[in-house]
Amino acid sequence: MPPPPMSVASPVRHLAPWAGRLLVTLFVVAIALPGLATGLGLGQETQGNEAETTGASLMARAAWFDAHFAFRDRFVQAQSWLRYQLLGVSSLATVWKGRDGWWFLADDGGVEAMLNEHPFTPSELETWRETLQHTRDFLATRGIAHVFVIAPDKATIYPEGLPAGLHPRPAPTRTDQLVDELRARSTVTVVDLRDGLLAARDGGAPLFHRTDTHWNDVGAAVGYRQILHALAGRVPGLPPAVGPEGFALAPVAASGADLATMLRLEVTLTEDDQRLAPNRSRRARLIEPSGDAKRFAVPRVVTVVDDPGLPRAVVYRDSFGSALVPFLAEHFSRMVTLWEYDVVPATVREEQPQVVIQQWVGRRLYNRAPYDAVAADPAAMADIAAYQAASSSAAARR
Repeated sequence: MPPPPMSVASPVRHLAPWAGRLLVTLFVVAIALPGLATGLGLGQETQGNEAETTGASLMARAAWFDAHFAFRDRFVQAQSWLRYQLLGVSSLATVWKGRDGWWFLADDGGVEAMLNEHPFTPSELETWRETLQHTRDFLATRGIAHVFVIAPDKATIYPEGLPAGLHPRPAPTRTDQLVDELRARSTVTVVDLRDGLLAARDGGAPLFHRTDTHWNDVGAAVGYRQILHALAGRVPGLPPAVGPEGFALAPVAASGADLATMLRLEVTLTEDDQRLAPNRSRRARLIEPSGDAKRFAVPRVVTVVDDPGLPRAVVYRDSFGSALVPFLAEHFSRMVTLWEYDVVPATVREEQPQVVIQQWVGRRLYNRAPYDAVAADPAAMADIAAYQAASSSAAARR
């Protein structure tokens, strides 16, 4: 006959009666307090208009309650901090904790880029080639120099920092495919920044932020020099790039950057921001936007240099282009920087630049297709046809 099952005594049974009642009371208060505070409008990080929920759907009311839930941000921050401190893990699926203090974005094409998933199909490559060829040809009709720039992700330059156990698909990557396609079957000038950054990565200061998706000043300076080198001799009046000797490295203790902010750990995950200070005063002045430009992380930036001998430029870019702005701005009498990917003929006609720089970060090749704004502009396509006909006629006469 089997022995009777052993009972497991609850730790609460060993407490004095008053202690047990206190524990239960504290538990009930902890559960009820946020809801009560929300109802009273206390401890809310986000305030809103009560009238907004009048007659709203259940889903809208739930969204309002979520946005106004008392102490929500503090609870989220505490949960993230505990997961990091006690378990050493990220609280978000979109932010990956790597090795040696490196953090990586696992969103916006980041996972596909890190794992090198889904190579381009022949049709996708043809769309890219045709789109960029149209862009280059339209700009050529107006005597405008064009470069297409691909900035690598942090994982490309510091793969040793990735989480252990990742197994990317073997090369070629989408960047490899696109660079090879453009160089073999187009007249587009493509600037692949990977080689320059890989060559510079062991030179001392890191090139990327550990707690941010982006490169720092040191990495951006390497990219800037490659861009200017690709434009050398093609644009009258364009000064050469300033070498490393033109800047002083000034590391600044800083709170964690965008990835740390996503995790609500910007106070915990600190790092030294590797900033470059020019040895000579900058000549470029910011005229748009007015006020704080948040280190140029805004949709439109306009800078000017009081030197009519310098060319004009339009820069199409993503968030990686923000750090390029102060370096490039010194070389142009007017530079309009747009947080857009695709070259728009109307903007080119309005600004009349001598240079157009088009920059993409490598991970966006995995989740965004180019838009052929030139093909959608009949006047631009007519300009290309006329230019090609004139070029063919001139070649026949020779």
